[in-house]
Amino acid sequence: MWNSLLGDNMELKSLIGEYIEKSGLKKKFIADKIGVSVKQLRNYETGHSFIPMNKAFILADLLGKKVDDLYEWRKENEDQV
Repeated sequence: MWNSLLGDNMELKSLIGEYIEKSGLKKKFIADKIGVSVKQLRNYETGHSFIPMNKAFILADLLGKKVDDLYEWRKENEDQV
C-alpha cells in the first residue's frame, strides 16, 4: 500500500512486513525489542503509521537492513502515463 502522507507529490510504501516475514523472527519478539505493541508494529508494516527514527534503526538492525531499506519511495503518479 502506497502512502502519500509526505506531501510534495511523494509516496512511501512500507517494506517492513516483507522483511519481517523473510527474517523468520516472531512479531512479538520484534515488537518487544523496539518497544511497541504488535498492533503498532502492524501499523508500521501496513503503512498506516510511520516508524519513529530511533525505532527504525533498531528494527533495521534486527532485520539486517539499513533504515532506508524499510520503505520504497516514488513520486506520485510516476508509474502512470
